[in-house]
Amino acid sequence: SGSVKAGKMPEGEKMRQCKQEEEQKEEEREGLIEFYSSYQELFQFFCSNTTIHGAIRLVCSKKNKMKTAFWSVLFFLTFGLMYWQFGILYREYFSYPVNLNLNLNSDRLTFPAVTLCTLNPYRYSAIRKQLDKLDQITHQTLLDLYDYNMSLPQRDWSTSSTQRRSSRSLLHHVQRHPLRRQKRDNLVNLPENSPSVDKNDWKIGFVLCNENNDCFHQAYSSGVDAVREWYSFHYINILAQVPDAKALDESDFENFIYACRFNEATCDKANYTHFHHPLYGNCYTFNDNSSSLWTSSLPGINNGLSLVVRTEQNDFIPLLSTVTGARVMVHDQNEPAFMDDGGFNVRPGIETSISMRKEMTIRLGGSYSDCTEDGSDVPVQNLYSSRYTEQVCIRSCFQLNMVERCGCAYYFYPLPDGAEYCDYTKHTAWGYCYYKLLAEFKADVLGCFHKCRKPCKMTEYQLSAGYSRWPSAVSEDWVFYMLSQQNKYNITSKRNGVAKVNIFFEEWNYKTNGESPAFTVVTLLSQLGNQWSLWFGSSVLSVMELAELVLDFIAITIILAFRWFRSRQKLSPPGPPLNSQDNAAFQDEPAALSAPHRFTVEAVVTTLPSYNSLEPRGPSRDGEVARE
Repeated sequence: SGSVKAGKMPEGEKMRQCKQEEEQKEEEREGLIEFYSSYQELFQFFCSNTTIHGAIRLVCSKKNKMKTAFWSVLFFLTFGLMYWQFGILYREYFSYPVNLNLNLNSDRLTFPAVTLCTLNPYRYSAIRKQLDKLDQITHQTLLDLYDYNMSLPQRDWSTSSTQRRSSRSLLHHVQRHPLRRQKRDNLVNLPENSPSVDKNDWKIGFVLCNENNDCFHQAYSSGVDAVREWYSFHYINILAQVPDAKALDESDFENFIYACRFNEATCDKANYTHFHHPLYGNCYTFNDNSSSLWTSSLPGINNGLSLVVRTEQNDFIPLLSTVTGARVMVHDQNEPAFMDDGGFNVRPGIETSISMRKEMTIRLGGSYSDCTEDGSDVPVQNLYSSRYTEQVCIRSCFQLNMVERCGCAYYFYPLPDGAEYCDYTKHTAWGYCYYKLLAEFKADVLGCFHKCRKPCKMTEYQLSAGYSRWPSAVSEDWVFYMLSQQNKYNITSKRNGVAKVNIFFEEWNYKTNGESPAFTVVTLLSQLGNQWSLWFGSSVLSVMELAELVLDFIAITIILAFRWFRSRQKLSPPGPPLNSQDNAAFQDEPAALSAPHRFTVEAVVTTLPSYNSLEPRGPSRDGEVARE
């Protein structure tokens, strides 16, 4: 056994170590000549020389610990409040608020497009026989349900064999979708002949079934609505069976528009286009030709569009149209006329004067709103031959879902490529699919209202109307006489026969609603500067001083870490590794033949640099030479 005894370090080794410590101190003084010698010196210099208010109090009051603590808490509390305000400013900036700018412009105005419909679904010759058969079936249905004997006009009921087959087919499909009554929910358990059940306690509707006999009862609380909807359903099927849509293009402009003048000049056929609407009949759109648009030279009733229209309901379909008059809509040239949305009715025997105010809305796109410039970034195909509008997108979305789910297109909307209109002679269950899909559409299950965004630029016309009797009682005789001579007008009802419409600009001024960013980069920097000045009373240079403090702090930390690791490497040189073979040889050597070996163990203890100084500590002589 051996014993370890304390020994002394050789004198040469001691001198070499002292020399290394002196060299290390010299290197540290030369390397940190551009920096501070400690963190304390860095913060003392910053607090004594910065232009940030209150920082110097941390140094001047260092002998009074209570004041130092007070100013330290106040300083960092102020810092926290300032950056809390900074957070509010950044949150407001990234919410992208906008300012609404209202401008009034005065200029000659382009007259909008005006669409006028007869409110008289036309009994076209291509489908007249089928409509007559549908009227007979409806007559018998109303007689069975309500004991009402509907009068039918006298017609030639003789039909060919082809028409008889078509009539039998229509009867078959009408019987598959009958109009029937249903007891209300609170009377379902009562028998039909119960005295407690009155005729008014029934709901009326029709049944629609699919191929799996899964039926859907479309019920209405109003019998009028139920009959019109049921009749309209079969009417649409009849229209869809016409192979050529041009067969329904039977315009009768002269028999509907008796007089047309714009800006005191007579209109001609080049000023209007014609289209057919299933429910509103023949429609005429004025001033939709982009090559020669009307321009209002002056505001007022004499510088607009003036129309005299016929409102007598001749050869109309009474179960589709229950009102008399005409329907008018004002819209932009590149927008389709959705008569259900923006139109209003013109009363017979009344002069309707409509004054307009033009209003433009320009929205900011991008991060400021979800508007679209032209609809190219909207995931819905535009089925209309017009520019993008929100209503165009919504109707296109429904039609595309209709084709995808039901296998056919709804007759009221444009036909997609490769699709055909729904007809129960080809698509027996399309009615069931349509009403189910319509319920999902209204509940926004299809997502059309989320997909279709508002356009960034849109033009609207604010309308206000005034009414007066026309023609007056003292002038109606000569007015109707002149109309009968000019238009061969056969007067049957003077009060419901004609109507007059005037559409004009109320004034030249038009309003533009624009948006501009409410919080720009310049505004953000200004607000940040205001907060900085409020809490610290400093400027941009003070911010640079704070940045310099951060950089100096990082630099000193890096240098301290580097010096510490280098001192560790110099004072603790790694010895040669003891491999497994040497260890085995050492263990196999007989203890009796082994000679005493002398080795030196030097323990070096180093400490991290203190907060007050950057001077590294040398190795402590806690270890001594031991012998085994």
